[in-house]
Amino acid sequence: MIANQDGLKILARHLGDDIVIALYDNAADLMALRPHPLNYFSVGAMGLAASHGLGLALGRPDKRVIVIDGDGSLLMSLGSLVTVAEAAPKNFVHLLWENGVYQANGGHPIPGRARVDFCGLARAAGYHQVHSIATADALEREIGDVLAEEGPVFAALKIDAGPSVKRDFSATRAQGLRDQFRTALQTT
Repeated sequence: MIANQDGLKILARHLGDDIVIALYDNAADLMALRPHPLNYFSVGAMGLAASHGLGLALGRPDKRVIVIDGDGSLLMSLGSLVTVAEAAPKNFVHLLWENGVYQANGGHPIPGRARVDFCGLARAAGYHQVHSIATADALEREIGDVLAEEGPVFAALKIDAGPSVKRDFSATRAQGLRDQFRTALQTT
């Protein structure tokens, strides 16, 4: 298993001038680890990270779009896998933080957590590249190659859920961040 913070730190070292979409806890943690004008925080839109990422990938084919999704979030919109695969944006990377819980909602277990094969679902949907990464060492070795592949790419990262902590996400909803993202998207 990969500790959540370790996964984000490893990923952050490999991010360039990419559009990065993150949800809830990962959005807040990424904002602290890697402040960047092209960070897009999908707080309040659980289940829509891949859909937001698809729109951005299609609208900006010159930019790599990296979606940091949660397994609970993806379960809310499994159809997005098929939609992304059908559109097949070459610049789309879908990283699934597979921790078996609805982290932002108190750490409640997701349905089917011991049975759901997210990589199998992505493969069946038609993603070009599918990976499963279970340790921090493997993530360190493989993430550069995963991010460089032609999309759509899907990678399930086996994340340790850790304790559920009540968080204030208001900073990720700040109008200034939205304005900064809009400006960066239009000028880069």
